[in-house]
Amino acid sequence: MIKGFEVKGHSGLAERGADILCAAVSSACYMTVNTLTEVLKVDVKAEVNEDGYMKAVISEMTKEAENLLRGFQIHISSLAKDYPKNLKVIYGGADNA
Repeated sequence: MIKGFEVKGHSGLAERGADILCAAVSSACYMTVNTLTEVLKVDVKAEVNEDGYMKAVISEMTKEAENLLRGFQIHISSLAKDYPKNLKVIYGGADNA
């Protein structure tokens, strides 16, 4: 079961502000967290900073939240296949989300 995710750093595909991969990952992260909190009303512990870091962990899982996180996983994994030199997906437990 996926309980959250953690994203670190920048992809290095292009200069900051012009990096389409970084923008795609950031957009997917924000869409996922906003949908969890605003649409599904799920409690999410989230951390964000300006250095390309976001972590989101769900405290109580619902089926809808799990499905959304699986969609996020599929999307990010697809991007990693398209950009293997710039995006790495690592799976871990809830503490390593």
